Amino acid sequence: MIFFLSIFKKWNQLLLKIKGKTEADIHDERIVSGKAWEEFCDTLKAAGASVYFGNAPTDAFNQAEAYRYLTRLTRAGLEAFVEYADPQFPVLRCMVHETVKLGADNPDNYYQNAQISGQYEYVIKGNRNTIFYLGFFTQNGSYGSTGGLAPCGALEAEDMIFDEDGSFEIILSKEKKGKNWLKIEDTTSLLMVRQTYKDRATEKIASVVIENMDGALKPQPITATMIDNGLNMAGTFVAGASMLFSKWANDFEKHTNKLPQMNPAKSNAAGGDKNIAYYHSYWKVEKDEALVIKVKPPTCRMWNFQLNNHWMESLDYRYFTIHVNSHTAKYNEDGSVEVVIAHENIGFGNWINPTSHTRGTMLWRWWYATEFPEPTCSLIKLCDYKI
Repeated sequence: MIFFLSIFKKWNQLLLKIKGKTEADIHDERIVSGKAWEEFCDTLKAAGASVYFGNAPTDAFNQAEAYRYLTRLTRAGLEAFVEYADPQFPVLRCMVHETVKLGADNPDNYYQNAQISGQYEYVIKGNRNTIFYLGFFTQNGSYGSTGGLAPCGALEAEDMIFDEDGSFEIILSKEKKGKNWLKIEDTTSLLMVRQTYKDRATEKIASVVIENMDGALKPQPITATMIDNGLNMAGTFVAGASMLFSKWANDFEKHTNKLPQMNPAKSNAAGGDKNIAYYHSYWKVEKDEALVIKVKPPTCRMWNFQLNNHWMESLDYRYFTIHVNSHTAKYNEDGSVEVVIAHENIGFGNWINPTSHTRGTMLWRWWYATEFPEPTCSLIKLCDYKI
């Protein structure tokens, strides 16, 4: 598909040249005529198909969450591809957070993204502070143009050189430069910064900014090309991301209430961390039931488990206990852990609150693990549960 799209683009450019027009002329016409906005709205309308895909829940509660989810993706898409889309003047923004959720977003993570381009070189400046984990990643492609994100460069705090006060600089370029270097390529489109808490109450996130080493010190005037392309990418992001993860959820239902490991190539293509083993799946727990998950964690840097709705949004971790990690968990004497998904706290193990949901997706992560045990899951009746 990408190959044929590139051929189409070259053919279209040739036709424009024959007609004596530039691509900028076409973008001007589309903005002035309103065509760019009409197509954006049409794409958003088409994105609504994702909320009925496969075996999606169609009750009012879940569908209300589905449409809220689409509005959240729209907000994120407009910020990423319209408001902060200029790779000449990138801005690191937290696009996925408490009220914008995507692809089983990690409640222990603080995510920042910036739109970048392989045409330029960049420098990242900041201070480490006290956050448990800090990592920088470049990605090629996008949900809008290629249907996914391919890993490019990676740099973690453990491999960086810091000043005595914790400050640092990272050069983003195609050829290795500086004491801290992050690789980019011609097709690089995104910088992702992942920061991971063990304990949100006590850790301070790193301060991070990005600057273009080749570009202007101030944003350039807006153009029709920027807005036309931005609306196209934002709409395609909403449609593409919502359908991608609806398909995932539909696939996960095939192993409901189990936690098999996901193919790493599949998670990496969606922007996952290659150092994390992901156990994506689906859960169904009625009001009188509990899902008990048992496992003995291997040696690893960190592990966590989270509960999501059907649309792969993490449940509201601001006010409810919807996840647990290696730092916050209660362990058994033999080093094993038990995670209990139930609609009431039954006083045993690590309780996960489904917040009025009876179905959705779930995820267990092993991070830098020496082994990869699959957690065992047992669905039981609350009345039969023995402490």
